[in-house]
Amino acid sequence: MRIGIDVGGTKIEGIALSDDGSELARHRERTPTVYDEVLRTIACGVARIEASASHAGPATVGIGTPGVLHPGRRVMLNSNLACLNDRPLDRDLAAALGRPVRLANDGKCFVLSEAIDGAAAPPADLDRARPDVVFGATLGTGVGGGIVVDGRVLTGENGAATEWSHTTLPFLRPGEHAPYVCVCGHADCIESFTSGRGLGAMHRALGGGDVDGNEIARRAGAGDAVAVAAFAAYEDALARALAMVVNMLDPRAIVLGGGVSNNERIFRNVPGLWERWTVPKDLRTKLVRAAHGDASGVRGAALLWPLPP
Repeated sequence: MRIGIDVGGTKIEGIALSDDGSELARHRERTPTVYDEVLRTIACGVARIEASASHAGPATVGIGTPGVLHPGRRVMLNSNLACLNDRPLDRDLAAALGRPVRLANDGKCFVLSEAIDGAAAPPADLDRARPDVVFGATLGTGVGGGIVVDGRVLTGENGAATEWSHTTLPFLRPGEHAPYVCVCGHADCIESFTSGRGLGAMHRALGGGDVDGNEIARRAGAGDAVAVAAFAAYEDALARALAMVVNMLDPRAIVLGGGVSNNERIFRNVPGLWERWTVPKDLRTKLVRAAHGDASGVRGAALLWPLPP
């Protein structure tokens, strides 16, 4: 049995998966803001999940976190749950649970889940002679991402692989600027164009007022000209951002999650745009919507421990 824990800003959610990937138990708690209480909440959650699943012996535990674990310093960095920063979370959790744990950024856990048995699962005829690369992005209030190669999360030398959203949007046009300034401080970053905030800001800039992404989608579906234009601008920016991914990684699949990805038009329109900027043409790369939805992150945390061969 494999247990996954997803540490979010408002909740800590845990899940137990059987060897065939089916859910055995689930538990959720409010996220504390004090570090020692976070450790206790996770430890108690693991114990409750093991008891609910009636599992004999300790299960493996994977943790999806905001921020990243620095490979050299072995402490957490860039977490929006501030109490985790500069803390050796993996070592402290291993001590609290009495077993080793594996950590990865929550966006990377999302992609791992979808690459193993979700929307980007390997097809039966996959050519194993080449590395199997899956890229994923979460399009919510912010934008996250991850890369999975041959079923393993790519973390990188500094633990920060796939911090793609805070680089400048590629193929910027003369005079083009993001509709808002991201907290990262980098002008015209990908997140400032392709987040839910970016879509809303585009709608405001076009004179459509201050409404959320769901309402923009509803208006676009009803033929509202401003909402249609805002979505078209959003899709154009997303196509350029993903074209850069194709040019660098050439993935088999790109999987999208997060609230903005609930709009089916993105999956129809973006693949028709991105070849304007990709080096390869007649792309075989598939753009797919996450199959596990909000559960992808916690499932991916559990899958940080692969099944034994």
